[in-house]
Amino acid sequence: MVMRALAASVTGESISDFLRVDFDRRLKLQFHGAKLSSDGGLLLYRELDEALGLTRMVSWELRDSRTGKNSRHDLLAMFRQSVFGRLAGYEDVNDAERLARDPVMRLITGQRDFDRFAASESQMGRFETRTLTSARNLAALADLSGRWIDRVQRLRKSPNLILDIDSSESPVHGEQEASAYNGHFGCTCYHPLFVFNQHGDLERCSLRPGNVHSADDWHAVLDPVVKRYRWKGLWRKYMRGDAAFAIPELFDYLEANDFGYAIRLKANKVLGRRIAHLLRRRPGRPSSHVQRHYANFTYQAKSWSKPRRVVAKVEWHPGELFPRVGFVVTTLTVSSERVFEFYNLRGTAEQWIKEGKNAIRWTRLSCRSFKANEVRLQLHALAYNLANFLRTLVLPSTIADWSLTSLRDRVIKIGAKAIRHARSIILQLAEVAVPRELWAQMLTTITVLGAKARSP
Repeated sequence: MVMRALAASVTGESISDFLRVDFDRRLKLQFHGAKLSSDGGLLLYRELDEALGLTRMVSWELRDSRTGKNSRHDLLAMFRQSVFGRLAGYEDVNDAERLARDPVMRLITGQRDFDRFAASESQMGRFETRTLTSARNLAALADLSGRWIDRVQRLRKSPNLILDIDSSESPVHGEQEASAYNGHFGCTCYHPLFVFNQHGDLERCSLRPGNVHSADDWHAVLDPVVKRYRWKGLWRKYMRGDAAFAIPELFDYLEANDFGYAIRLKANKVLGRRIAHLLRRRPGRPSSHVQRHYANFTYQAKSWSKPRRVVAKVEWHPGELFPRVGFVVTTLTVSSERVFEFYNLRGTAEQWIKEGKNAIRWTRLSCRSFKANEVRLQLHALAYNLANFLRTLVLPSTIADWSLTSLRDRVIKIGAKAIRHARSIILQLAEVAVPRELWAQMLTTITVLGAKARSP
């Protein structure tokens, strides 16, 4: 399609007024960045934020070190611009110049003067790379996800807690500080560590250099989460992890804090001898179905402080010469089959990490300094949690299975037109994937959640 700017027309419109396309000369294209938005659905997330009082926490959690004219936009407004911009897929401050004029973003940041733009690219850059990188603010950002989750957990009233700990890679393509080549992932990257709960909330995360072990610094990430739940009155608490977290110190730590666990073990000769009878192929014609066999025994490695229960699973698959073998060390007292069923659900954490990468784009850590990239990861984590709160608390049953990517593309990416009147602002929304009825239903749900959150 060929597009051409017109120098003038019979109506006297200037070159900046409209563009024209050749396939239909009746069409005139006008751009009104200060009146139109492509992210109308962000208002739904902002309503949930207001009902639960989430972003307001930064007013007393973060310290504003700016002085003079540098403080034209207050810290809360810029924080909201950072988080909600990432929700909509704008992971870089490069997008702030356009977002500053966006009517939805101006409403979200709380601008009383609707004619006043939000923070510019340079202002957001200084905010994220200077203000938030102070030791106090960075520590507060790392704790903020947990504070948000504490408020949401009071609404869920879950009697149990299940934590999943896992690491992932964040590839880099420049000279970012502390990035390094990781042989396991086969790329130059950072190697962040994540702790999720069973609802998909990101309890805590930490950015680490690219060449550290998967379980490196696990205590610094896990301990604040465990301490938060110590006096919550939960009935049972569990943790799952892959073989990288089969660490004697972690076993002792979880047992001392009344956490049950199911953690995968790497195979070794001693474990292999304990299930040798299951590794021999049975005589006769091989089955056309998967055959599963389990073993249950007590085992103590040299580095362990005491013997522990180990459950083994051996699977014979049709057409495969050798069996698939897995070992899990656990404190659970259920059957061997149930232990593996419980452990296998750990795969949902990997799915949540993929959603963070695809929907929130938290692998976009393009700042040169390590501290600035730490800030970016924490802001991405907060955006992820806000999106997950809406998914798990607000969505009607008809769209409850939507991924965070689908929510971004179908709920957030809605065309909106702002019409200002003397005493009100009307935002006209396109009715495409989410009709008015669903919007009304979700807004009612948010109102109910807000009332519950405010009740003693």
